[in-house]
Amino acid sequence: MCNILKTDKNLQSKLSKIYAVGVGPGSPKYVTEIVKQTILNCDIVIGYKYTLKTIEDLIQGKEIYEINMNNQEESYQKILPQLGNRSLVIPFTGDVNFSESEVVDRLIEIFGEIEVIPGISSIQVAASKARVPLDKSKIITMHVTTSIEEKKLELQKALIDGYSVILVPRPWPKQPDKQFMPSDIAIYLKNNGFDTGSLKVHVFEALTTDNETSFIGTVKDLEGKEFSDLSIMVFNQFFLDSYMNYKWQWKI
Repeated sequence: MCNILKTDKNLQSKLSKIYAVGVGPGSPKYVTEIVKQTILNCDIVIGYKYTLKTIEDLIQGKEIYEINMNNQEESYQKILPQLGNRSLVIPFTGDVNFSESEVVDRLIEIFGEIEVIPGISSIQVAASKARVPLDKSKIITMHVTTSIEEKKLELQKALIDGYSVILVPRPWPKQPDKQFMPSDIAIYLKNNGFDTGSLKVHVFEALTTDNETSFIGTVKDLEGKEFSDLSIMVFNQFFLDSYMNYKWQWKI
């Protein structure tokens, strides 16, 4: 089986082209021009329902496969020997390079060489809406299948050190013990000694879409509140620090 897969990959890499592209948070307006052109010029598109919805105007007349977590492996393996010299696009919501590394790694194992084209991430949009600069924040994603215990400690340390934090929660409704959504995070921080009543937070859902919502308040206010799997949190500890505070650098 491994030898067959290796042979297929070598043959595929000579004949076809595979792209992993980021299509932005949800609105077609956030799809970059290079990603649009890549999709328009491809033959096959395979992706999740929500992601395909974002680019539905770009994939008319193409060979389309809608996948989910349960059938994605079977679908990738089915497409591999059928590619020939055709090009394949695998679209990702947001940016391919954020919270998707496990999927991209598996695609490389299956297809061989893949061209990755970045997209606009929800973390960028959330940071802009909350007016929290990325270069003075910590970015943490809990949206992984591996253990998040170290990431929880990373969150604590970042908040203690005074950083703003842009965080992707972990929706896992089928295994509540693994879920780590805004309410769970609020309780976790309270149980670890944080004054959640004074810690400011934004929670955005379905960013850039018609269904976009936003919550602004304190972390304590999040207890018992439910948010969708399209949510992102911004812990706001930012303070203005303009270049006027560094006038000494101007002296020659």
